[in-house]
Amino acid sequence: MKTVSMDDFDSLYRTFGPMVLRRCRFLLKDEEKALDAMQDVFVRIIERKSRLQSVCASLFYVTATRVCLNKIRADKVRSGPAFETIAEVVSDASSSEVEEKIDSGILLECIFSGRDKDREIATLHYLDGFTLEETAEKMKMSVSGIRKRLSGLRKYAESRR
Repeated sequence: MKTVSMDDFDSLYRTFGPMVLRRCRFLLKDEEKALDAMQDVFVRIIERKSRLQSVCASLFYVTATRVCLNKIRADKVRSGPAFETIAEVVSDASSSEVEEKIDSGILLECIFSGRDKDREIATLHYLDGFTLEETAEKMKMSVSGIRKRLSGLRKYAESRR
């Protein structure tokens, strides 16, 4: 294992630079990012110069790997949805159907305090658009039981107005 003194930066760069750049290119798949990462690797090692007496290839290899993985993680965190996607979602959210669903959801939240089964029935039928039969099947109840619960909910909602 070849070790080099920390005093000669030019020697470090010539000795380990190509290996670090290859590692960064392999991990980042982008020449510009790889060059930036390579510089970061050397900066990190020079910053820790006081704690190191000599360096070897494995130190540069491990540091390059960590720097690149941190850059990949940071890029994922910083990257968000494309503007077109956001604009589409915003335009969809302004449609009257979506607004009606939101209003219905708010109303249902007000109506249901401690009535979870009724909430689920109303959500399936009124918000999700399930028929009485489909709602009964999902809830493992009879259609008449669903009708009765929905009727009771309507009366309860009217009394709360």
